[in-house]
Amino acid sequence: MPIFSLEIFPPKRTAPVGTIYDTLDGLQGLKPAFISVTYGTGRSADRTATARIAHTVRSEYGIDAVAHLTAQYLDEDAALEALDMFDQAKVSGILALRGDRDPEREPAGVFAHASDLTSFIREHRPDMKVYGACYPEKHPQAATLQEDVDNLKRKVDAGCTHLISQLFYDNEDFLRFRDLAVAAGVDVPIEAGIMPVTNQRSVLRMANMCQSRIPPALARMLERWADEPATLKDAGILYASQQIGNLVANGVDGVHLYTMNRPCVSRRIWANVRSLFDQA
Repeated sequence: MPIFSLEIFPPKRTAPVGTIYDTLDGLQGLKPAFISVTYGTGRSADRTATARIAHTVRSEYGIDAVAHLTAQYLDEDAALEALDMFDQAKVSGILALRGDRDPEREPAGVFAHASDLTSFIREHRPDMKVYGACYPEKHPQAATLQEDVDNLKRKVDAGCTHLISQLFYDNEDFLRFRDLAVAAGVDVPIEAGIMPVTNQRSVLRMANMCQSRIPPALARMLERWADEPATLKDAGILYASQQIGNLVANGVDGVHLYTMNRPCVSRRIWANVRSLFDQA
């Protein structure tokens, strides 16, 4: 049976911290296997926010929490501090990421890749589940998809026990990637990451950032309803629901829904697809 999980992020520093309860209250009833909590570029405040929200997810809502942890601005002391925080938060796993580059900061030079952080977590927390990211259309810095899959295999060999994909808008891209990963010996669950379309600007920005292809069907939607945001959101919810249905039909290990802290969108998608997970 495929699993269903969610991602949320801490409120912006300018927003009241209590807004996270609005998000979590709005997501009640969706029955995720876990909720992952994102992490910033590696500052101490980011670690604290992620740990606190993960603790809230686990202790107040009774849902397993997975804490994101980005590698390139951590030294070993900071990594150990984060692991201690996540222990106290009672997380069920850690999503080890390299993280985006901040042009105003120099990397610490300790964990150059997510696989380095994965090995470190496995050494210091051997019983902790370690999650990893993957890119169905290849990492932007990889020369080819096969090269990226080979790097992914190294991450799994380092101790990654579960993979979550970056967003994609054409299921064929994910299924092709999944087949390559399995052929390369990747033998851990691979969840498909789905980011619902809610407005044209955000789709184009995220697609450009992740170098994700916009297929013709989605391009037509964006063009047709670019000036009708409510209609585009409705169409985006249907598009995500259809993606999920097709993925489950093709035997996906799970679906990880990027909520963008918009519980109303997530609830409408769940209403469309819940029977696929209850009865798969």
